[in-house]
Parts: sequence; C-alpha cells; structure tokens
Amino acid sequence: MLAALGLDATAEAVYRTMLARPRDGVHALADHLGTSEAEIRSSLDLLSELALIRPSYEREGELHAVPPEVGMEILMARQQADLAAQQLRIEASRAAAAQLIAEFADLSPTVSSPGVEQLVGLDEIRTRISGLAHGVQTDLMTFAPGGGHRPETLEASKASDLALLDRGVRMRSLFQDSVRNSQTTVAYTTWLGKLGGEVRTAPDLPTRLMIFDRTTAVIPVSSDDSSAGAVVLTGQGTLTALCALFENVWSTAQPLGASPEERQEGGLSPQETTVIRLLAQGLTDEAIAKRLAVSPRTARRLANGLMEQLSAASRFEFGVRAVQRGWLPGTE
Repeated sequence: MLAALGLDATAEAVYRTMLARPRDGVHALADHLGTSEAEIRSSLDLLSELALIRPSYEREGELHAVPPEVGMEILMARQQADLAAQQLRIEASRAAAAQLIAEFADLSPTVSSPGVEQLVGLDEIRTRISGLAHGVQTDLMTFAPGGGHRPETLEASKASDLALLDRGVRMRSLFQDSVRNSQTTVAYTTWLGKLGGEVRTAPDLPTRLMIFDRTTAVIPVSSDDSSAGAVVLTGQGTLTALCALFENVWSTAQPLGASPEERQEGGLSPQETTVIRLLAQGLTDEAIAKRLAVSPRTARRLANGLMEQLSAASRFEFGVRAVQRGWLPGTE
C-alpha cells in the first residue's frame, strides 16, 4: 500500500505492528509477523533511514514508531524531493540532447560521417526522399506525427504511394490519434488502406521518421521544423534501433478503423495512458497538447479528468496516487 512512498511490504508491516504494539522488540515482531529476525532488522534499518522510527526517549535501547500523521508527511516530502530531482535530471538530459541536435544541425552539409548524410532545406529533403522511395523494394515504415496534414501534401504523395503499392512494397504508416479529427487526413488514410497500405494511430509519436527497406532512415534534425534540415542514416546499429522503435510503437497502436478510446485493462484509453506518462514527466498542459497534437484546452480537460478520477488536489498528489493505482510503475 505504501510502496509508492518507498516502503516494501515487510517494512510496512513492521511499521504498522510497531504502532499497534509499541513495546515489541525484534524477537516479538518476528514472532508476530511470522518472519525472521534478520528480515525484521533489515526493515528497521529501512524505517530508520526513512525517519519513520527513532530511538525512544523513555526506554533506552528501544525504538519508537513515529506517529502516522508525522511519518506520512515525511515520506511525502521525501517523495516530492525525489520527483523534483528527477525532473531536474530530465531537464538536464533534454538540454544536452537539444545542444547535441543543434551542433549536429550546424555542421556543414559538405562534412560527412560514416552512415550519416546531411540534408539542408526542404527541396533537398524532398528530392532525397523521392529518390529513396523510387528505389525501395520491400518495406516502407513511416512516423507521421502532428494533427491533420495539409491537403496539398497528402494529394502530392498519392502518386508515389500508388507506385509503391503497385510494386508490392509493404507500406506501414503511423499517425497520431488526433488526425481522426481531420476529414482530409482520414480520407487520405482510408484511401491508402483500401489500396493495401497499413495505417495505425497512436496518441504520441517520438519524431517524424521514414525507414526504407530497413537499411536507410530519414529523420529531421528538429522536431519543431521538419523542413529545416534532415539526416539520412544508414549505420546498421542505428537502423536496428530505429526499426525496433517503429515495431514497438506499431505493436501497441490502433488500426485506423478502431476507436482510439477503446479502454485498456485498468479502465484507461491509450490517450489517457499517454497523458499520465507525460504528466509524470512534469510536462505542462501546453507541452502535452503539442505532443498529442491537440489543443491546450483538450489537454487540460484530459489532465483534469484524470486528476478528478483519483481525487487529487495537485499534480504531485496525482503522481503518488497514480503509482498506487498501478497507472505508473513504482519507484524501486
């Protein structure tokens, strides 16, 4: 019950027993709980580390359990500090990743590295993609994040799509759930599906991505502006990782004809599960809206609805209760 706050089942049982039977020593606790004295001493060490027990002021050599109203405040404060530290680590990682991407994007297009080709500008990107599509033989996998796509972009891609399908290329495309609100994008994906293309949707996609025959990938250097520049990747290790990423997202995505609101085990939709994960990462409503390609109002409605389900007054309290409910993995 208190695993989300750092207590394992044995330590929690020891703490509860010490509250109910304050005069019990190690031997009596072990006898009462049916466990070994070694396990009791290990739990006492953990409880002491968490400040849930302290030496008795009245009985020298004995331990005293801190009252629950004080102990729970201590644990909650500790959990909040841990979450704050984790958020700082996430922000530091994000900053480091952004710096790396910026440095990579600033490289001269004439500079090449093994397995990496620089593309600068929309014309160069589209020309290279067109050439790769013309040569693809067996498999094309695509991440197409964002909400509804522009009608002219969808229309322009139809000739190439039709040529690929006529050649027997397996086309798998992943869009975000929010495209279901775009009539033009739904019409395009329906057309693609009738011709043999496979289309699924997921609440969130990590980046725009195209993988040709599992040997070549094109990925933008900036997720905010895919026209700014891109890289063509051909390294075996990189392609193995990108193909595994695609297959993992594909396996949990919803076929286009299925409802994205279908409830999973635990009563959550895929979109709600994604919102919970993003809330746990500390993202704001605006950032969540951007990741899901929905309006900030929709993101706020989803977040508030989940908080109401758990009767959480704050996002920190929501995080703790989400772990207790099993919506998020507990901390070790």
